[in-house]
Amino acid sequence: MEGLKKETNDRINNVLRMSFESLPSKNDKDLFKHIACFFVGTDRDVAETILEACNMNTRSGITNLIDRCLLSIGWNNELTMHQLVQEMGRFEVHQESPDKPWKRSRLWCHKESFRVLKQKKGKGNLLGLALDMRMLEKEKLGASYELKTDALSNMDNLMLLQLNYVYMNGSYENFPEEIKWLCMNGFRLKSIPLDLPMQNLVALDMSYSNIESFSGCYSNPQRLEKRQKLDGSCLKEKRLFGSLKILNLSFCTQLHSIGDFDQLPVLERLILRNCIGLVDVCESIGQCVELILIDLSNCKNLEKLPKNIGMLNKVETLLLDGCTLGESRIKNVDMDSLEMCTITNIGINRAFVGSIPRDLKSSAMSLPRSLVTLSLRKNNLYNESFPMDFSCLSMLKELYLDGNFFNSMPSCVRTLPRLEILSMDYCKNLKSVKYPPRTLKELCLSVADDYHTNKVVFVPEMSPLQLSMDWLDWTSSSPGLNDYEIEGVIKIQERMSVDEKVLRSLGWTNLDFLNKRRVGTNSSESKIQMMFYEFGIFSMLYEAEEMPSWFRHRSVGPVISFTIPSSSPNNLLTGLNFCSLHTLNLLHGGLDLLYYDPLPWKPMMTISNITKNRMWIYERYVDRCSEALNCCWVLLSHWMFGKNEMEAGDHITITVTPQWHGHLIEEVVKECGVSLVYEDGEKKDEEEEDVLGYYKSWNHIIGGDLSPFQTTTGQYILDNERFFHCAVRVYPHHREFIPDGPEIQDQKEKYWFRALSPRKADILGRACEDKGESSGSRP
Repeated sequence: MEGLKKETNDRINNVLRMSFESLPSKNDKDLFKHIACFFVGTDRDVAETILEACNMNTRSGITNLIDRCLLSIGWNNELTMHQLVQEMGRFEVHQESPDKPWKRSRLWCHKESFRVLKQKKGKGNLLGLALDMRMLEKEKLGASYELKTDALSNMDNLMLLQLNYVYMNGSYENFPEEIKWLCMNGFRLKSIPLDLPMQNLVALDMSYSNIESFSGCYSNPQRLEKRQKLDGSCLKEKRLFGSLKILNLSFCTQLHSIGDFDQLPVLERLILRNCIGLVDVCESIGQCVELILIDLSNCKNLEKLPKNIGMLNKVETLLLDGCTLGESRIKNVDMDSLEMCTITNIGINRAFVGSIPRDLKSSAMSLPRSLVTLSLRKNNLYNESFPMDFSCLSMLKELYLDGNFFNSMPSCVRTLPRLEILSMDYCKNLKSVKYPPRTLKELCLSVADDYHTNKVVFVPEMSPLQLSMDWLDWTSSSPGLNDYEIEGVIKIQERMSVDEKVLRSLGWTNLDFLNKRRVGTNSSESKIQMMFYEFGIFSMLYEAEEMPSWFRHRSVGPVISFTIPSSSPNNLLTGLNFCSLHTLNLLHGGLDLLYYDPLPWKPMMTISNITKNRMWIYERYVDRCSEALNCCWVLLSHWMFGKNEMEAGDHITITVTPQWHGHLIEEVVKECGVSLVYEDGEKKDEEEEDVLGYYKSWNHIIGGDLSPFQTTTGQYILDNERFFHCAVRVYPHHREFIPDGPEIQDQKEKYWFRALSPRKADILGRACEDKGESSGSRP
C-alpha cells in the first residue's frame, strides 16, 4: 500500500498534465507550481500580493488557471485545488530532481525540507521552502531537531520561506535578502531579531509566537545604532519594513503593544486576531495610509486605540469581534476636545453613558469613511450604547452584529445607503428587525432555539435578497411566543386576535365552538388556537371530533374530488376552504419500513387542478398539537387563488398525506370536506377596505411569484424551508405526485426573496412606523 501511494496514477496524471501543458506562458506554469506547493487554502488577495512581489503576473495567470479547472476560489475567497490537481503540480516540481531534493525549485515536503536544512545543501536554485516541525515525528529526526540559521545562507534566490515551530540557533544576518514571504509561526524569541534582513519582505506571519512587543525596538538608541551598522545607512531613510504589506501577529498571547508604524509605510493588512494581552495600538498607525484591513478580533484587553484611525481613507475592512466593547476598558475619550475615536461611539459602557454629553453619544462616529466591511460580533452591545447615525459610512456593504444584546435592529442601520449584508445571528434579546435598508441582499438571523426574533418586516421597495436563518421549531418553542411574523414567509397569530372581518372574508362564518373551548378548565380544552398564514394559505389546527357543519361537500378518507360549478357572473371565485379530520391509532406490530418511509414529517395537503394541469403540494408549518392516542383534531385551511388558478368547470382533487408520528403510531384521516368561497363582483365602494389586502400583497403566494418553489416537471412544493435553501428538494413522500425529476433541483437565482409583490404596492395598507410613513393599519 505504501508503494502504491508513492506512485502517481499515470492515466489520470496524463489527463491533468494536458491542462497544465496548455497554459500559455511560463508565468502561468510557475504560478501554478507556487500555488500547488505553498498557497492552497490561502486567501486569494493575500496570495496575489505575495506572488506579485515574486514577479508573477497573477491577474491573467489566476484567470487562466481557473479557466482550465486547475484552480478555483472557495466561499471565503481562498485558493482551492482538487487534491489530484495539487499532486500533479507537485509531481512536476518533483520531476526536476527526483532523487536530490535540494536541486529542485521548491520544497514542500516537510521531511525533505528538514533534511536539506540539516545537511545545509540548499543552493541558489531554491525559490520556496516550507517546513512545519509539527508535521514531523521528532523522535525519528535523530539527536537534535534544532537547525542552524546559516543553513539558509546559500539560498540566494529564496523568496518563499515557511519555518513553523522551528528552533533555529545563530545569527539571522545570513538569511536570504530576497525573501518576500516569511512565515514563522511559533517563533520562540520575544522580539524580532534586528539582524534579520527585512527590506524586501512583503508578508510577515509570526502567529502563535512569543513576541511581547512590536514597538520601541527601533527607537531605542542602542538598538538603532546596531541596526544602522548592519544596514550601513540611516534607518529613517531606508525604512526597516519599507516593503511590508501584510503583518500577521495573530494568537501572540504575550504581545502587549504594537507601534513604530512609521517603519511600515506601505502596510495594507494588519492582522492581530486573538492577541489577548494586547493593550496598546500606537497613534503612529495614522501613517499607514495604505491600510485596507485591520483585524483586532478578540483583543479583549485592549485599553488604548488610536484616535486618528478614522483618518485612514483606504481602510475597507475593520474587524472588532469579541473586543467586549460594550463593557470595555478602552481609554479613547479626549474630554478636552470632546472627540471620540472609532470604538467609543460604538461600544460605550451603558453605565458610562450618563456621564458623557448626550450629543456626544448620538454624534456620527469617526470610523474610516472608506469602510466596506465592519464586524462587531460579541461585543456586549445594546441599543442604548449604539450610535444614532451611520450615514458617514456611505460605502459600507457588510455589517456583522452577531452575538450582541440588541432588542431590535439599531435605527442607524437604516441610514446605510449601500448595505448589502446584515448579520444579527445569536442575538438573544433581538425581538424585531424592522425595515432594513432596501439595498440589502443577504439577511442573517437566528429565529430558533432560544433566539426568538418574532417580527421581521421589510420596506416595499426592497431588493431581492437571500434569507439565512435557523428555522424556528414551533412545537418546542416558548409557549408565550404567540405573535410571530417573517413578512413574506409566515405569519402566526392567536386566533382570538384576528380581526373578525378577516375571518368572514375567509368564509369562516361560524367559529363559536372554538370560543366555547377556551373557557374550559381542562388543559386540553383551554389550548390557544393559532392561525398560520403562508403561501396565500390560512390554516388552523384544533382538537375536535367532527368537522364544522358548514362543510357540505364531504368525503370519507384522505381524498376528495369535485368539479367547480358554474356561478353568477357577479360572483367571483376567490378561494376554497378545506377541512380534514385526523386521529391517531396504536399499531401493535409497528409500521413496516416501506410504509412509513414516504410519510412527511409535517402535515401535507396536495391540490391538483387536473383540467389546467397544475399542482400545489403544501407542507404546512408544524403546529403544537396533542399526540395522545385516540385524540382527534381538525385541520382547517383557506386557500386564496388568483383569477387563473381555479375556474368553473375545472376538475379538482385534494389529497391529505398522513404525517409520520413514530414507528408504533399511525395517523388516519377519517374525513375531509371542501367549501368554495365567492366574492360579489359588483364594484365596491372605493373607500371600502380590502381586509385581505395585506395578505394578498405578499409576493410568494399562489397567484404571485412561486417560481422558486417550482420543480422541473411543473409542480409547486410549498415548504417554508425552501426560503432558506438554495434548491427545491423532492423527497420520497413527494413521489406519489412527482414521479419524475431529480431529488435536488438547484435554482439559478441566489437572490430571489421579495417579501411584498411589486405589482401590489397600492394595497399594502401598512405603516413604516420607524420611518414616519403613514397609511392604513396592519392586521
